[in-house]
Amino acid sequence: MNSITEIAQQLHLTDNFIIIGHAIPDGDCIGSMLGLYWGLKANRKEVRMFLSGDVPAIYHYLAGWEEIRPAEELVPGEENIIFVDCADRERVGDKILQRIEDYPVFINIDHHLQDKPYASYNYVSPVAAATGEIIFNLLTAMEVKITPQMADCLYVAILMDTGRFMNNNTTPTTMRIAAQLIDLGADINQARVNLFESKSHLEVLLLGKALKHIDFSEDGRIAWMSLPYDEVKSINALDFHPEGIINYTRMITGVEVGLLFRETEPGVVKIGFRSKGPINVAAIAQEFNGGGHRQAAGARQEGRLEEVREQVIKMVKDVIS
Repeated sequence: MNSITEIAQQLHLTDNFIIIGHAIPDGDCIGSMLGLYWGLKANRKEVRMFLSGDVPAIYHYLAGWEEIRPAEELVPGEENIIFVDCADRERVGDKILQRIEDYPVFINIDHHLQDKPYASYNYVSPVAAATGEIIFNLLTAMEVKITPQMADCLYVAILMDTGRFMNNNTTPTTMRIAAQLIDLGADINQARVNLFESKSHLEVLLLGKALKHIDFSEDGRIAWMSLPYDEVKSINALDFHPEGIINYTRMITGVEVGLLFRETEPGVVKIGFRSKGPINVAAIAQEFNGGGHRQAAGARQEGRLEEVREQVIKMVKDVIS
């Protein structure tokens, strides 16, 4: 593992970069990529950004989002590849992975536990609430003057990965960094309106489908929602992945673990885990080749929706019993 100073030195010594985030990107991924992008551009570096999926519309108010290009446009050259918010290489998605399989990862910046760091230079800090925290410290180490547009990006990264500063990964350090970002110009009103008060019709329709399929364990400690492929397809939402729907399971009185089962394609199920008590859902997700944080995690499994759901719920019941 390298120090933040060593990573900063390597970024100073190198000129051309490709920044890559994970598939089905969330706020931490998008905000961290953009924050690093603007920080490197401030140092007159050449930078490109790529994702396997679209940038969710709620982040379109962040400066530079349109510079994040789809995987189909990725043709690596002499650039140095930086992975952001990716616990392993596979998280970037197959579309990008097949385009860079012969290229080494130069720098890996992340806050998820990693079995084996995979880059030439690695900075992984599981105590950070979000990768956005790390990018803030990295830009500070690089002596980059953080502009309001950078502050907006990093504030969103931290805000979304802490569940609006309500998840137990929120630390005093997290709050201090958030306060500094507000001092530096992060617009909290714009963040509130765009992230939490601008739901699209499609998201509301998708929520309706999920709530139609909500169910509970006998003791009421587990709640889960399901989104079958055909129903998502019927409202043209196959490529739409809002972050907030699963939280409706966690809002229910008595529920300790909330789950969302989404069939992203026939025979492939994306599983979301949330908890609001002592249950470590990241440990459960790891049993299904996933991961995340104590109160928010995810996994992906192949199989019929009903079979995957049964297996996961059985394990959650065993853990909380």
